[in-house]
Amino acid sequence: MAAAAVLTPLYLQIAEDIIERIRTGTLRPGEKAPSIRRLSEQKRVSVSTALQAYMWLESRGHLEARPRSGFFVRQAFASLIPEPRFETSGMQPHSLGTHDIIDTIRTSLRDPSCIPFAAGCASPELFPNRAINLILRRIVNRQPQHSAMYQFPPGIDALRRQIARRSPDSGCGVAAEGVVVTCGAIEAVSLSLRAVARPGDVIAVESPTYFGILGSAASLGMKIVEIPTHPQDGMDLERLESAIRKHRIKACITMSNCHNPLGYVLSDEYKKALADLTARHNVAVIEDDVYGDLAYESPRPRTVKSFDKKGLVMLCSSFSKTLPPGLRVGWVMPGRFQAEMERLVFLSTVATSTLSQMAVAEFLASGAYDRHVKRLNAAFASRVDIVRQAIARYFPEGTRVTRPAGGLLLWVELPRKTDALKLYQAALAERIAILPGRIFSTSNRFRNHIRLNCGQTWSEAHERALVRLGRLCEDARA
Repeated sequence: MAAAAVLTPLYLQIAEDIIERIRTGTLRPGEKAPSIRRLSEQKRVSVSTALQAYMWLESRGHLEARPRSGFFVRQAFASLIPEPRFETSGMQPHSLGTHDIIDTIRTSLRDPSCIPFAAGCASPELFPNRAINLILRRIVNRQPQHSAMYQFPPGIDALRRQIARRSPDSGCGVAAEGVVVTCGAIEAVSLSLRAVARPGDVIAVESPTYFGILGSAASLGMKIVEIPTHPQDGMDLERLESAIRKHRIKACITMSNCHNPLGYVLSDEYKKALADLTARHNVAVIEDDVYGDLAYESPRPRTVKSFDKKGLVMLCSSFSKTLPPGLRVGWVMPGRFQAEMERLVFLSTVATSTLSQMAVAEFLASGAYDRHVKRLNAAFASRVDIVRQAIARYFPEGTRVTRPAGGLLLWVELPRKTDALKLYQAALAERIAILPGRIFSTSNRFRNHIRLNCGQTWSEAHERALVRLGRLCEDARA
C-alpha cells in the first residue's frame, strides 16, 4: 500500500494563499490584511491557526504588525535583492569537463535523507497521483494486453492528438502527424541534436544552461559555444550571429520559457528575432520547452517554434514537470526533420511505454490538466517567493537572486570569493543537496553560483537547511 502523501500544514496553506494575493496585487503594500478573526471565519479555521499563519508571514517579511491596528502588507525585502550579473565570455568552443561532479550529484539525488534543493522536480504530493492511478486501473481492466506489443514511433495516436490539440496554446498549431513521442524531454533534445549535427560540429547554447543539455552534446562528440545570456533578456543575439559566422554553428539550443536555471520568459519580439536570425543562416533551433506550462502569468507564453517559417525549429518538451515524472512521457515537434526523428527514436529506444502514453492521453482528454497546472503554478510561485525571502534573511551580504517568471528554480550568485563547489561539498556532508553553478557551463564559469529547487513542500527542515547554507557560505570563501 502506498505511503500517505505529506500534507502541507493548514497555517502554511493559508500563508501561501495570502502570498498569492500579494503577488497578484489583490493585497498591495501598505494595505491592511483581514483581521485575524475575519481570516479565521473566511478560512473556517481556528483563531490560533490564523494567527500562526500571520506570524509566519511576518517573520518572512510579507506582513508587519502594528500595535492595536492589525497586520499590514509590507514591501517584501526579497524583492530588493539584485539579480545575478550579466557575464560575458570568450565564446570559444569547449567540451564538457565536469563528469566527476555530475557523478557525485547523481549519487546524492538518490539519497532520501538529503534536503532536496538539487533536482528540478516537485514534491510528489503536488501531482494528481490519485487521478492518474484511477486511469491506470481503468486501462488495465479495459485493455489487459495494453503492453503486449510495441507502440513504434511516432507514438500512440490518442496522445499525439491531445498534444496537437494543445499546441495552439503555445502558438504552434501543429497537427498530430507532426508530433513524435519520446522518453522525456532530454531524449527529445539529444535525438534532435543527432538529427541535425554530427560529432565535431559546433553547437550554440545559452550560458548558463541546463547541465543535461551540455552532457548530451558532449556525449555526441560535439563542441559547445556558450552565448552570454542576460538573467531577464536572454541570449545575446548579436553575439549569437557572430558565433554562427565564426564557428559555422550547426544548431542552437534555447529555453525561451521558464529558463533553467534563470527562470525568465522571453518576449514574443525576441522569439521572432531568434527564429528569423537562425532561418537566415539556415541554423536549426532545438527549443527545450519542458517548463513552458509553468509560467506564472496567463496566457501560456508562445514558443520560438510559433515563429518558425522554414521547419528549422524542433520543439521539445515533456510532462515530467507537471505530471508524475516516472511516467517518462516526452515529445518533439521536429518540423522538417520528422522522418529522421522517427528513425532515431526507433533506433534509440524502439518505443516509449504504451501504458504511460495511454494514461497521459486520457488525463489530458479529461480536461483536468489545465486546472491541475493552474494550482501547480500557484504553489511554485509561492514557494519560490518563500525561498527568496529565506535567502534574503540568511545568506551573506552581496548575494544576488533571480526573479523567475515561471518554474520552480532559483539561480543564486554568491559573493565573489565564494567557492560554490566547496559549498556544495560542505552542504552535502550535512545532507543538504544543492547544485554548484559550474556544471551549467563548459568553461568553468559560475564558480560562485548555485541552483536551488523550490518545488518541495516547505517545512522547518527546509528553513533550517537554508540557515545552515547561509552560514556555510562564509566557510566557502576562497
